Amino acid sequence: MSGLRERLAQAPILVAPGVYDGLTATLAEAAGFEALYLSGAAVAYTRLGRPDIGLSTMSEMADTMALIRDRVELPVIIDADTGFGNALNARRTMQVYERAGASALQVEDQSYPKRCGHLADKSLILASEMAGKIAAMADARASDETLIIARTDAIAVEGFEAAIARAELYLQAGADALFIEAPRSMEELRSICETFRGRAPLMANMVEGGATPITTAADLEALGFSLVIFPGGIVRALARTAEDYYASLRASGSNAPFADRMFDFGELNARIGTPGMLELGARYAAGGGKG
Repeated sequence: MSGLRERLAQAPILVAPGVYDGLTATLAEAAGFEALYLSGAAVAYTRLGRPDIGLSTMSEMADTMALIRDRVELPVIIDADTGFGNALNARRTMQVYERAGASALQVEDQSYPKRCGHLADKSLILASEMAGKIAAMADARASDETLIIARTDAIAVEGFEAAIARAELYLQAGADALFIEAPRSMEELRSICETFRGRAPLMANMVEGGATPITTAADLEALGFSLVIFPGGIVRALARTAEDYYASLRASGSNAPFADRMFDFGELNARIGTPGMLELGARYAAGGGKG
């Protein structure tokens, strides 16, 4: 597993697609991505069938992280929400997520429970409290290679300049990278990079229908971003497909009309490694091993 800190210091921009389980992580790895983003929103959408309003628990996220780590070796950036409480909670979140295999934790300055960064009516904790959470997480991590990505949601609550000031404080508190959530224009994206370029890796978030203009990875790199995530795109794509699939099945009583939009049994098994697993099982059954 390559070092995320080292990779963020290199070009080109690192593109991390959102995943929410072992299957999506496996498919994203096969597509050639270098890192993955375990989205709290995606876990809420898929495991709970609920919106991203702080309903997912730390243990549900850690369990999901561990299952993904069992399946792929890529660096995984995990959404740590607010740290799930105060500085002591954030400290424990670092310890649990790190043991589960996370490569970086994204933590934010919303009040608890939080909500999606592109929803209205967010509220924030004091910047000093957030700085304390970052310091607690930095003290708790077992490896300096586990990164802390500090997110501020202040643009929508206190304004752009306040968001920049909070990010400055979070960098001083020990954040390894910065994520200023939901900039509303290319001008704000550009200003973020002009302020922090060369001082810390910068993360951008592309949410279809969100507050930030959808921008290509290449254009974000040209501005000065080191990392871009597409956290919920896979869920929106699969939800649309699932809706169409269920409607087709209900109408026709068969999967035949939808067959060209599905893997068949063998195709899916090939992608999840069934032949290799069965072969390995047969070796063990015969008293042998992997060698």
